[in-house]
Amino acid sequence: MAHPLVDQLRFTRGEWLRGLEGISAEDATRHLGPMNCISWNVAHLAWQEQQCWLDRAQGVMVEPVLARDFCYGAPMFTPPLDVALGCWHAVVARSEEFLDTLTTELLQQDLPYNGDVSGQSIGSAMRRVTYHYWYHIGEIQAIRQMLGHTDLPVYVGDIEELAPYAPEP
Repeated sequence: MAHPLVDQLRFTRGEWLRGLEGISAEDATRHLGPMNCISWNVAHLAWQEQQCWLDRAQGVMVEPVLARDFCYGAPMFTPPLDVALGCWHAVVARSEEFLDTLTTELLQQDLPYNGDVSGQSIGSAMRRVTYHYWYHIGEIQAIRQMLGHTDLPVYVGDIEELAPYAPEP
């Protein structure tokens, strides 16, 4: 059984994927003004998950291109949606085993940065990643509205069924 904080991250990932349903490869790469395109946002979230759960926590780098092209502050870049989603799925799949090991005690431990003490706990990083997804869910929905998409998902979805409140173990 996963820690409730991990359940919330997984629920959020599902909501984020729901927000991508029906987007065409062409629309995912459209830029509106200075905004990053949707496919960039997909790879950007893959970068953050890789940075936290793989690189910082385990010293593993699954998709090196993410750290170069999709980190915070990287210049505008337009990856194909299928490539960005492929990176995201690879990172998420590789992260699952680590996330399943997390306990309340482990979530309180420091998440190293470049091998040094960072002052950020694994649990704080988990919250940051989860909240970061919600930021980009809103951004992606705004882009889709600007592109004229209709019948977009309503948020928040079925949290009571899929990720209800649970006290920490």
